[in-house]
Amino acid sequence: MSWQIPTEIEKDFKSGKATYRTFQTGNGGQSILPVPANSYAVIFGYDFSPAGGGFRVSDAFAINPQLLPDAIRFFETQQISFYTGTDFYPFIHHVNTEITLAIDPGENYYNHYSIDNTPIARQVYITSSNDVTITVGLILTSNRTTASAIPITNRTPFSLTYGGSAQTPNTQTDFGPALTPLQFMQPSPKDYADFGLGILPGNADGQAFATPDIVNGLYEPSTYLRDVLGGTFANAAACNYYLNLHYALYTETIPETRG
Repeated sequence: MSWQIPTEIEKDFKSGKATYRTFQTGNGGQSILPVPANSYAVIFGYDFSPAGGGFRVSDAFAINPQLLPDAIRFFETQQISFYTGTDFYPFIHHVNTEITLAIDPGENYYNHYSIDNTPIARQVYITSSNDVTITVGLILTSNRTTASAIPITNRTPFSLTYGGSAQTPNTQTDFGPALTPLQFMQPSPKDYADFGLGILPGNADGQAFATPDIVNGLYEPSTYLRDVLGGTFANAAACNYYLNLHYALYTETIPETRG
């Protein structure tokens, strides 16, 4: 387990100031955690069982580097995000693929791929007096748009960073719809001109996260299972994701000192 109850919140549970609650969702990628009026919630951890369990994909064995088949690769990167009405918190998870080698009766070699959907535990600290919108999706691509050398600046000094290096890391990666992608800018959108990388794009953001789009962004899990793999997969519990939030509910307004 990679999360624990924060000390102050645990004290509030013991004193009766707050109530421990859980909220479990899954299958469809859009859920809302309700927060009662004149109350607030503090989400402090979650357990995420990724989508993609319960089936395997096979292909001919090859010793050369190769991308895994899309049917498996779609499940290797999954994003959870929380929107409180004022703040947005995205979390991207890479999910392990298990690969086994098999030989058929004709002595042909095959790889069998399956997703390891062992639950992932994560510590968070999200406070909201509003209902919290939860969005879950699969990500297949993150499109590199620009790769550029990073100059030496006061934030990218020589030898400690890529400033002044001959290497050309990604400086713009697009997530989401092809015509209106979220454009993840590096090193930073702040004072972008300092890096000599041109004009800051209109959809620029300093965080890497995907927005809904079935080709280049978030693919809603139940839609993918139903429309791409078929109803048998969509109805199998093991193929769907499950997310359990752990939170404290306070029946009062948020103190100004609370983050």
